[in-house]
Amino acid sequence: MKSIPNMSFALFLALFMLTAMSQAATTDDATTSDVQTPPAEAVKQNTQDLLKSLKAYGADQREEAVEATKAALDAADKRIDALQTRLDDNWDSMSEAAREKAQASMKALRKQRTQVAEWYGSLKTSSDSAWDEMKEGFSQAYQALAEAWDDAVKTFDSEK
Repeated sequence: MKSIPNMSFALFLALFMLTAMSQAATTDDATTSDVQTPPAEAVKQNTQDLLKSLKAYGADQREEAVEATKAALDAADKRIDALQTRLDDNWDSMSEAAREKAQASMKALRKQRTQVAEWYGSLKTSSDSAWDEMKEGFSQAYQALAEAWDDAVKTFDSEK
């Protein structure tokens, strides 16, 4: 009964990530310029947890794996939206060079998110024989997304 613990972990992970994202997207007051993004360490830890969990899923546990990855992608989308809001809110105070760097980082981040979505689609529909390959591809793409996130946040924070 290996799927019960994995399913419980996946649900825990999904709830943790969604909770972290909802807390990160809230503001301390009514202004949108205070939108916060989660700390880089939290994103790294969530990424490591997801990828570790994903490795444990066999092809017979595809549904649980897809649920966990979907929750992670939803959380990533919220992080990206929060970062875009920060960029938009600070646009007027940024130099032209800072704007260009920030836009390039956001473009790279969104491109990587699209690649993860493609692997997610492959993961959902893969055959049992291709399952391990799809998990590995998704894991690599998701790790690259986490790195692109880190780069985008560093670029934005250094240019504020």
